[in-house]
Amino acid sequence: MLQQLVNGLFLGSVYALFALGYTLIFGVLDILNLAHQAVFMLGAFVALTLVLTLGVNVFVGLLVAMIVCGLLGILLDRVAFAPLRRRPDTHFSALISSIAMAIVFESIALQLYGARVSRFPVGSFPESAIQVGPVSVSAIQVTILVVSVALMVGLTFLINRTKLGLGVRAVAESPRAARLLGVDVEWVIAESFFISSALGGAAGVLFGLAFNSISPDMGHSIELKGLSVIVVGGMGSIPGAVVGGFALGLIEVLSVAITGQSSMRDAIAFACLFLMLIVRPTGLLGVRQARAG
Repeated sequence: MLQQLVNGLFLGSVYALFALGYTLIFGVLDILNLAHQAVFMLGAFVALTLVLTLGVNVFVGLLVAMIVCGLLGILLDRVAFAPLRRRPDTHFSALISSIAMAIVFESIALQLYGARVSRFPVGSFPESAIQVGPVSVSAIQVTILVVSVALMVGLTFLINRTKLGLGVRAVAESPRAARLLGVDVEWVIAESFFISSALGGAAGVLFGLAFNSISPDMGHSIELKGLSVIVVGGMGSIPGAVVGGFALGLIEVLSVAITGQSSMRDAIAFACLFLMLIVRPTGLLGVRQARAG
């Protein structure tokens, strides 16, 4: 059972990191960026390309992938969201626009890499394992957990302790009031998209390393889980996304351990999340109220 708890924490850290990108944009703009899963996928392919063609270290690939995905996030905002910002039906239009951009990104990946599953070359990452009593932890699991937690802590510090974070919180509360206070709202939104997409790209690289399986449709399954995580954690809540991500990872792994049926993993996980929302509709840490325009 201890081994399953460790595996659940490792899986949950990837879910939480992915969901942070969702919840950051929702917290700032009150919209769901459904192209986030495509950025997640492109991040994995960027790192894979660097490792295969230039022979760079995986960590260098991770860093470059985060930067590239961050820039893609800014492009995404400029193309899919900014032109619709002042329309009365912004939320629905932006949702459709983000789906369209996700299809565009996936089509580009299909054209460049094909529909096959790609993998990191053997030796890209040490395959050693650490044995602690009955628990075996691989080097990749430790690395993914440490990197994920470090990025989560870094985002929390950025939002709560920096001038940029103050601007993000001001825009999240009321863009109109933020403008009156001298905040450059468009710049804050662009920075939020950069950070959100960089985190999504990092999650994609870590996911690709963990399962050594990268394909143009790899973001589809995690997209639904990311949405579930932010709903359960509380829409717009960064701590909620972290708690929800780890909770989902643990539920999935423990459901397999208890039932012995991996095919029921998703059904049990989503059933538990559904029941939790019946008990607490606002999510675990969701206390945020609708803001003024």
